Amino acid sequence: MSKDTKPAQKRIDQFLTGPGGRADDWRDLVEGAKVWARGGDRATYDAALAVLSVTEEFHGYPGLRLMAALREAASAGDAAASLALATRIMQALTTRSFRQHASDWNLKDDGNGEDPDLVPTTFAPQAGRRPYFETLIVTGLSASDWPTLATEWRKLRRPVDGFIYEPVIVGSLEDAFCAVMLNPNIASVVINEGFALRSRHDATVLRPMMTAAGLNDESDASALRLAHIINRVRPELDLYLMSNRDVEQMAGSPDANVFRRIFYSIEELLELHLSILEGIQDRFDTPFFDNLKKYAQRPIGTFHALPIARGKSVFRSDWIRDMGEFYGLNLFLAESSATTGGLDSLLEPTGNIKKAQDKAARALGADRVFFVTNGTSTSNKMAVQALLAPGDIAIVDRNCHKSHHYGMVLAGAQPLYVEAFPMTEYSMYGAVPLNTIKHALLNAKADGRLDRVKMLDLTNCTFDGHIYNTRRVMEECLAIKPDLIFLWDEAWFGFARFSPFLRRRTGLGAANEIEAWMRDPKSVAAYEKQQSELGKNPSNEVLLKTRLIPDPRQIRLRVYQTNSTHKSMSAIRQGSMLSVKDVEFHTVEQQFKEAVFTHASTSPNQQLIASLDVSRRQMELEGYGLVANAIEIAVAIRRAVNTNPLISKYFRILGADAMVPAQYRQSGFKDYLDPSANWATALKSLDDDEFCLDPTRMTLVCGMAGFDGTQFKGILASEYNIQINKTSRNSVLLQSNINNTRSDVAHLVRVLAEIAGEVDRGLTQGGANAKKTFEARVKSLMTDVPDLPNFSHFHPSFRGDAGAKTNEGDIRSGFYAAYDAPGCEYIRLGDAEIDRRLKAGPDLVSASFVIPYPPGFPIMVPGQVITQETIDFMRKLDVKEIHGYDAKEGLKLVRTEALAKIGRPKPGAAPKLKAAS
Repeated sequence: MSKDTKPAQKRIDQFLTGPGGRADDWRDLVEGAKVWARGGDRATYDAALAVLSVTEEFHGYPGLRLMAALREAASAGDAAASLALATRIMQALTTRSFRQHASDWNLKDDGNGEDPDLVPTTFAPQAGRRPYFETLIVTGLSASDWPTLATEWRKLRRPVDGFIYEPVIVGSLEDAFCAVMLNPNIASVVINEGFALRSRHDATVLRPMMTAAGLNDESDASALRLAHIINRVRPELDLYLMSNRDVEQMAGSPDANVFRRIFYSIEELLELHLSILEGIQDRFDTPFFDNLKKYAQRPIGTFHALPIARGKSVFRSDWIRDMGEFYGLNLFLAESSATTGGLDSLLEPTGNIKKAQDKAARALGADRVFFVTNGTSTSNKMAVQALLAPGDIAIVDRNCHKSHHYGMVLAGAQPLYVEAFPMTEYSMYGAVPLNTIKHALLNAKADGRLDRVKMLDLTNCTFDGHIYNTRRVMEECLAIKPDLIFLWDEAWFGFARFSPFLRRRTGLGAANEIEAWMRDPKSVAAYEKQQSELGKNPSNEVLLKTRLIPDPRQIRLRVYQTNSTHKSMSAIRQGSMLSVKDVEFHTVEQQFKEAVFTHASTSPNQQLIASLDVSRRQMELEGYGLVANAIEIAVAIRRAVNTNPLISKYFRILGADAMVPAQYRQSGFKDYLDPSANWATALKSLDDDEFCLDPTRMTLVCGMAGFDGTQFKGILASEYNIQINKTSRNSVLLQSNINNTRSDVAHLVRVLAEIAGEVDRGLTQGGANAKKTFEARVKSLMTDVPDLPNFSHFHPSFRGDAGAKTNEGDIRSGFYAAYDAPGCEYIRLGDAEIDRRLKAGPDLVSASFVIPYPPGFPIMVPGQVITQETIDFMRKLDVKEIHGYDAKEGLKLVRTEALAKIGRPKPGAAPKLKAAS
């Protein structure tokens, strides 16, 4: 998003500027102070100070006292003092030293004259390093009383406290909302009654939205209303109510469950302080990791099958000691294959792994969470195996990860493949339109087979960043089949839970919203109103055009979400979580245990489990700020690339308008860099549009510079030490995450500028022939791209019980047909036999999955009839990596005579399993 122009009065509702925007404001202040101190105009400094004075009210540091000192120095005309103090504050913010060093809170930099109320002894070095956070205090007291109130809160600190926190005081609902949005350090909120509704500052984007939400006058500014607003945007925060009303009655209200604890007036301020610390401790505790650390420090005699445990075999060796020196002793002390002595079993946890999984469920908004140590490939297969039986039908995105396809093979389920919208120009697919999904369900209903359709299996977000409107997809599907199971593969999207903007687009985020809607009496009225408008037997055409409302009384909400925790959080590689929100889970719990036993290792890596536990802790305590920073960095990369005259000549990052066709952007949102875009327009897009673009996933088009994706990926890795993941014919995918910094951005931009400069010089110095060759290369990459093949159909041999209007097939039989070596044949891709059989038959039937990288999805699955468009696509491919295909041998096909035998029962064979009801 383009950076907002600074108005005369700083707006407090610029929620997409992020931590970097605050750092830029402080840098502007220091630069203005330098100009003023050198005898220049002080206007820039005064303007920057005016901007900061508004939004810094929402932060604990530098706080009211140091900000007042800055204004006093400016009023006194003391440029040197202004520069010194502004520089010291900026350095403390940049290095985060204020969290531990008392001197950063002093008015002077000499360490003398400390105010004990402002700088408590808990900041002293002997107290050790203690995590720092900030607590928002919402009060009806006059602003003139806030310094005294802050002092009273600071007096509650004790040397034995495990954490340090600084109060942040506001006096209105709007200010409280802006504070939790702008300040990622806030970890708890205390709400007193009697606060105002409106801020005294400018909030031109927020205020109309507040009005639309029914917040019009001071009587609307209730503590309970504010608590629910904060809980919606930042559910990880602990909320406390201080009331002078009938607290006993309020505490018994279901609406008050949003509060961690309710207190009567200020009679127990110390208890409130202790409750705040206890709430932080609850999130800070990592049951498995804590016990693993204790275990590592115990003297253990190991008489089990893990010689590496305790490290003796490593550190006493002359030959492999370097491994121990590289990894350190603790890694080996913490290794064990035991499940006792303070540890637990991942296969059937009852102790600290169970507690860790329960905390993860709370953090992710799930009913339960399973830790998985074999990656989300295993999470997906576990879910598919547990939820589907042989013969069940699952509607599946054909372009999903291969683990879903293999899961169908393992379960014996029949995939009904649906197609995503194509992005042929960039050799990639988007996501599956909702009408395509509804059409599949309605066709199954018309065929009398809707009872066999058990699951909708989709990828959210896709590899390239397409995000579904998860709530709308589930609501409209539930209107057709109220007990449909949803499996959302969110391998790349785990971080979204901790963004108030993206959370609504996750499977669990939408499930929680649907659950709340079901409890609202208005939901039944909305359903019945639509039913009366539709009539008794609406046509499929009408149903496809209508945004369907499900019957809340019939819904059985069954949502599963898989996350590659290692892809977007601080977990070790292969760390994954499988989250469950299923009212019928008790009916499949035993099946889930069997799936765990099937796929989980009996010797899981202890460090990996610990990293899952710790990554949950981090995201609950600082995930909001980390994700905001990742989004801000992505926007900075987009802006730097697309606005640089040299770089943008040969490279560009595709915006939402290029990645999502206009018919799926009903809000009219164009892109994060559009001058008219702000957080409100982005929010409307996230609420209304069928598909949105994850801003952290950036498709960088490199074909304009004459590089294909694989080639450019290699150049970045080998010559510039820049690692990327996915490529396409003419692009590479960049991804920002919680690990990235602005230094990373600078390095990337410098490299792109260097490469663009080399291309530019080569064309300038190479003459006409060089230019002609370059243009031909660009044309081949950007224009002469092969059409993307759609899934054709399963061969009739694998559709023995299929419906007339649906396209599912027995992929398991197709897969195992390849095990019959005499029943298979190989034909090379360029062989004329391929073309002859495409025209005259018999059908070419794939015996395997064929997955080219890129694009990275199966263009053939076992049992699929191969068509001309698939062959054309493969012949035009110029990629080196194609899983399931050996160019020397050719395509592996099921022989015609073998197809004729498939489905015939063998003598003495057990009957086929029937589909689960």
